[in-house]
Parts: sequence; structure tokens; C-alpha cells
Amino acid sequence: MRLFPFLRWCALVNGKTIQSDLMAGLTGAVIVLPQGVAFAAIAGLPPQYGLYTAMITPVVAALFGSSHHLISGPTTAISIVVFSAISQFAEPGSGAFIQMTLTLTFLAGLFQLAFGLAKLGTLVNFVSHTVITGFTAGAAILIATSQMKHVLGLTLPRGESFIDIWVALYAQAGAVNGYVVGIAAVTLTVAVISRRFVPRAPNLLVGMVAGSVVCAGLGGVHHGVVLLGEIPSRLPPLSWPDFSIPTIRQLAPEAFAIALLGLIEAVTISRSVAAKSQQRIDGNQEFIGQGLSNIVGSFFSSYAGSGSFTRSGINYAAGAKTPLSAIFAAGALMGLVLLIAPLTAYLPIASMGGVILIVAWSLIDFKHICFILHVSRPETSVLLVTFFSTLFLELEFAIYIGVFLSLVLFLSRVSAPEMVVMAPDPDKASRQLTNIAKCSLPECPKMKIIRIDMSLYFGSVNNIQNRLEEMMEAEQVTHMLIVSEGINFIDLAGAEMLVSLSDTLKSKGGALYFSNLKSNVCNFIAHVGFIHRIGADHIFEHKRQAIAAFVAKQGKACGQQCACQIFKECDESSGDRL
Repeated sequence: MRLFPFLRWCALVNGKTIQSDLMAGLTGAVIVLPQGVAFAAIAGLPPQYGLYTAMITPVVAALFGSSHHLISGPTTAISIVVFSAISQFAEPGSGAFIQMTLTLTFLAGLFQLAFGLAKLGTLVNFVSHTVITGFTAGAAILIATSQMKHVLGLTLPRGESFIDIWVALYAQAGAVNGYVVGIAAVTLTVAVISRRFVPRAPNLLVGMVAGSVVCAGLGGVHHGVVLLGEIPSRLPPLSWPDFSIPTIRQLAPEAFAIALLGLIEAVTISRSVAAKSQQRIDGNQEFIGQGLSNIVGSFFSSYAGSGSFTRSGINYAAGAKTPLSAIFAAGALMGLVLLIAPLTAYLPIASMGGVILIVAWSLIDFKHICFILHVSRPETSVLLVTFFSTLFLELEFAIYIGVFLSLVLFLSRVSAPEMVVMAPDPDKASRQLTNIAKCSLPECPKMKIIRIDMSLYFGSVNNIQNRLEEMMEAEQVTHMLIVSEGINFIDLAGAEMLVSLSDTLKSKGGALYFSNLKSNVCNFIAHVGFIHRIGADHIFEHKRQAIAAFVAKQGKACGQQCACQIFKECDESSGDRL
């Protein structure tokens, strides 16, 4: 089952599930038909390559992934990254562009497969969802910007930046083709109305048909309206990526970015749907499935794909039970392409532009963006940096900088653990130790009680040590008890810091005490040989034992000189002495 994971769900297949999966697959095929054409246009490829990707990628991903409902194939975000990566080296739509795209797809799949085999499926957990939100919003604006020439009937230079495109659009405002604008507007309006009032209908396909009918009725071809042209009525042909060393070196960085983006998309979507279907997702298996789908796809005229949120959600809502629905969808799409591919000769480019504008708009998660802006300044900074990097920098760099900021944010949080100063609460019979920040409590003048609520590792050691030393100097602390129930992990740097703290307190005539150490933390300190330096008699299972030992060591002098008497053990010790 490790080699052939589809054996795990084959036992679920029966007549009833096949019927459900077949209906879901037919629904998915109708939906992906216009999407595949639109996504290929975004990627700078001939339209049939988007359909080829929707035929090959979902089958391999379904067989070797772990999700029962994830539908893979061409996606908007990856399409625009593919265009950005390859357009700097070759003319979009050319033979060289296509071959480099196939190479890029193969390399991205190779990276993904390597991540899966190395069991790095948990890596995506460290990428903030805010990064994807910001990147997707920026990509949506770039997509809309790239389509403005098609919906306005203008000619713009290739490879212009975001700002340059809008400057050129402004300069050519007087040359806008009204027929092109009208056809794009009809496509967009009909698609939106269809989605609003007939949500189950393939609204994008309905809009494209409406735009084509209007174009034919107005004689758009005679007024400067460009048609898409006929898509080859054939199944995905065999292809061969360019494996030359210079090309691989040229495309490897972009392939890594696409691999990372694709994995984040696929795992996030599969987990989102699994939360509804009560299915467990294996992140490593998803990595393997996505990697194999792109590797195999590169030999069958497919470009880089990933999980689609729209198609996966519809697949689940349509009643799919097993990954067979993805296979049925691919098969149904093959049949549709063979039957209706010649009709694309009447499809105006302006209609495709209108459809892509709808796709771009749907990518922007306005609700989540507003939520981030209102609740978290750090997440807002990550969102804005990723968003503007996507607009004004190379897309692969925008992904890297977003992931980097996400990791920096995570590391900054875990490097500054919460340290709680505690003291006994006299209002409670057991004098339970309580956070003095919540209520004003007297502290023992000789012992400081600290609770550390995070792991001690090399990244947090400096912060903890500085705060403890500042506390020792400011309050002349000589004895300290560290309540360690919140310390789940400790490394060598953390253990060395504790030994150093113990030595400092001993030099001042005091001592460092521990209580509630977890077994793995205690075992590590013993393993590295530091317990004898701290003192085994300073490590206790419970904080009460540590306090009792401290009070006992202070002797009569403590009871006679200290008027605080905040510990229950102080009362007992005084009673014994009397």
C-alpha cells in the first residue's frame, strides 16, 4: 500500500459509490472545460494545454495521493507563475516556451516527489495562510491586468511590468475597441447572472457561449474581434521536456517556487475538504501524489498543476465518495474535447478575457483580508509585503519572501517564551501558586518563583537568559525556583543556560531549584551530565517539595528575620521551632 496507495480506497468502491462518483465526475468535466482554456491563456500556452493538464494530472494525483475528494489540474496561481517564469526566456505560445514549460513542470514534480519521499509533509504547516492570501490577491490583480488588453482590444508590448501595463493602457485609452469591450461585458454579465440565479450551471461556459453568440451576431470578426481558433480534437500527445543542463539550471529556482506553491495549495485544500468529510490526510502521500502527477504530466503535454479549491469543493458537494470521481472527470473531459473542440474556433478572445476577470475576482478573499487587517499587525505586515512583492517583484521571489516572513514571525514568537512570576495566594486554603500579574501578591524576599511556558532551545535561550539576569540584578535574587511543567523540550544550549544560571546563583550564596520537570527534559539533562552540576537535591517532582526543601535549608534565621511568611511551609517550620 506504500507503493500503490490507491489499494486503500479500492475496497470502498461498489455500485453505489461508482454511481455517485460518475455524476460528480461529469459535473467536474463540464466545469473544468472553460477553466482549462482560461488557465492555459494565463500561463501563456495554447488553450489545449490547459485541457491536457486537466486530463492527466488529476488521474495520477488521485491514484497516488491520499485525499478522496481533491481534484488536481491547472490552477490560476501556478499558471501565472509559469507565465512569469518562462516568458522571460521565450515567446509565449511558441515551441520553445512550451518545451521549457514542460521542463519546468518535470522539475517541480521532482522537487515535490523528493519532499514526499523525505517525509517533509509537515513543512507546509510552517507557511502561514496569510502568505497564500496575500500572494493570491496579488496574483489576481496581475491576472486581471494581463487580460485588460484582451477585453479592451488593445495591443501592448510583451513582458511589461505591472505599472508599465497600466501606463500603456492609459496612453491608448482612445483606441479602445467598443465591439471587444461589449463582447467581454456580455460574457462577464451572463456568467455572473448565471452563477447568481442558477448556481449549479457551468456559469463560465454559459458566459463564453453567450459571448460567442453575440460576436457572431454583430459580425465581430469584421470589427477587429480576434477569435481563439480551433483546438485540436485529440487526446494529450506524448512530449519530451528539455533535459539539457543549462535549461535545468535556468529553471530550477522557478521550479522550486512552483513546487512549494503547488504543495501548499494541494495540502491546504485537501485538509479543508477532509474537515467536512471526516477523512484523515497524509501530507507526505499528497506530496508524492502531486509530484508524480507533474512528472508524468510533463511527458503528456501537461504543465504544472495542483489542487483546485473550486473543483474539489464542487466534487465533494456533488456527492463524490472516492478518488474515482477525479478519474471519471478526466475521462469525461476527454470525450467532451473530442466532440466539441472544433467549436472553439468561434470563441472570441474577449470572451475568454471576461471569464478570466471573473476567475481573478473570485481569487481575492476579501473577508479574510479584512479580518487579518483588523486583528493582527504582524500578520498584516506579512500580508502586505507578500501582496506588494507579488505586484512589483518576480513572482517566485514573492513566494520566497512571504514564506521567509512567515517563518521569521513564527521564530520570533517561539524565541520569546512567556515567563510567569508566581507567588502563593493567601486567600486559598492550599496557598496555590498564582500569577502575580493577575493579582497583587507578596513575594518571598529570598526566593523567586518562575514558570516558563515554552521549550528551551537555542533560539529562545538568549531571550530567557537576559530576562532572568535582569530580574536577578534588579531584585537581588539569590534563590530561584523554575516551575518546569510548561517546558516540553530542551536542547544542549538550553541545558547549558540552566547550568550557567545555577552557577551564578551559587556564586551569590543561593541555589537554583526545579520542579515538575517532564521526563524527557530530565532525561536529557541527565544524559548530557549536567544534573550533578545543578545538584540532584535541587530537582523535585512537585513545587511543594521544592519549597519545603528551600525553607528547611534556610533554618531558624529565615523564620526570625523574615516577616513575610508567605509559604505554608514557613508556618509549619516556625511551629516546629517553637
